[in-house]
Amino acid sequence: MAHKKGLGSTRNGRDSNPKYRGIKKFGGEKVIPGNIILRQTGTRWHPGLNVGLGRDYTIFSLVEGVVKFERHGKDRQKVSVYPVSVEAAVAA
Repeated sequence: MAHKKGLGSTRNGRDSNPKYRGIKKFGGEKVIPGNIILRQTGTRWHPGLNVGLGRDYTIFSLVEGVVKFERHGKDRQKVSVYPVSVEAAVAA
């Protein structure tokens, strides 16, 4: 009986890196331009007002404001960013 394992190749040892998808900023949270709101595969969430859609379907903010998740039609969801008014910011 051999007391060392043969030096054959193994078929294991590969694993893909995690993609960290999902919602990063929830409804009501304040964002600044460039903040990533969510990462997704395909357009599960569609871009609304004041947001951009990246090449990998990442939705990000284009303006400073508050995130809002909305329904768009019967079965479509969209994400928008609404700017905070100056009066509301001063009052807070």
